[in-house]
Amino acid sequence: MYQLSINGMTHQEFLTHYWQKKPLLIKGGFTDFEDPLTAEELAGLAMEEAIESRLVTNHEGNWQAHHGPFEDFSKLTDSHSTLLVQAVDHWHPTAAKLLEPFRFIPNWRIDDLMISFSTPHGGVGPHLDQYDVFIIQGQGKRRWRVGLPDPSLKQFAKDKALLQVEQFEAIIDHDLEPGDILYIPPGCPHEGYAVENALNYSVGFRAPDQKDLISSFADHIIDEEVGKQRYSDAGIDVRKSLGEITSEDKDRVRTLLNSLINDESLYSHWLGTFLSQPKHDMDLAPLEDALVADFLEDEIDEEDVIHRAGGVRAMYQLVNSEILLSINGETYHIPEKYLKQIQLLTDEAFFSFNEVKPALTCLEFKQTLTTLINDGLYYIEAWS
Repeated sequence: MYQLSINGMTHQEFLTHYWQKKPLLIKGGFTDFEDPLTAEELAGLAMEEAIESRLVTNHEGNWQAHHGPFEDFSKLTDSHSTLLVQAVDHWHPTAAKLLEPFRFIPNWRIDDLMISFSTPHGGVGPHLDQYDVFIIQGQGKRRWRVGLPDPSLKQFAKDKALLQVEQFEAIIDHDLEPGDILYIPPGCPHEGYAVENALNYSVGFRAPDQKDLISSFADHIIDEEVGKQRYSDAGIDVRKSLGEITSEDKDRVRTLLNSLINDESLYSHWLGTFLSQPKHDMDLAPLEDALVADFLEDEIDEEDVIHRAGGVRAMYQLVNSEILLSINGETYHIPEKYLKQIQLLTDEAFFSFNEVKPALTCLEFKQTLTTLINDGLYYIEAWS
């Protein structure tokens, strides 16, 4: 397991002084860092149809972005090229462990692990991201420049799929070596290019915008067949102008809309379902011989270890004396008294079957756990 050290700070000190405020260079964030995969393994993932990948080249100022899957890597030249593979934690269990040290940030905020391999001078150019990211240096060295947010910076497309910004003033300008980590808040311009063949690991965070939230909530209302209360205005008076939409009219419409958001059950169910949905395909292994909830204790030994599969998004809410457990876009209702066992599912990468046995007296918990294991979202490792 990787052990994260943030320049001698506690997690809370980092959150207070740096999170979403200013970038930070963390020298030796991981000591004796070992890459969880090789460049060849990364290339193998980039050949898969279900995995999102890009190859970015920059030869004599001619930027190009090529999208996978790739049949060959002739465009991955000895210099000025970068291969990027998205959501590797969904497909590579060892690489997925890199996310665990960053789970002092809530689960729902963590998005995925993107891994890149660059040849000397390879990169994607100076750009902005609208989300937080930790960039871990693996094999090789990479030069990074990071600036503070600057609203005057203009963005432009060097390639239709490659948005960049003009040059900026850097407050961090440093070569990263294996185990070094760079934290970059949203809106900070940054640019990295390989000094030598280099692997980099980017832990990205999810930050939905208002458009995404409203669109998803509207879809949920339609799916649940709610939101059928109509506008009403009993007690209105005759108006001097018939063409005006008055402030009272607007307030009544706003109240009608807010009544949906303020419906705690509806809102919470949607929110958990929305935030737990993965954005990428996953390498799940459903059981061929499905477990049966009624015989779960006969089929799993107490010492067996249950693992959460890489890329699984697990979170919960306490609502009206019950737990809404949301995992990969599905929400389950569990009595609040089993919070300790639910926290094992959401907070821990693995736990023993014996630790959740007290909750198996609850039919809802037993059926939920059985479904999660049968679907491959959690898997059993026999104790030895």
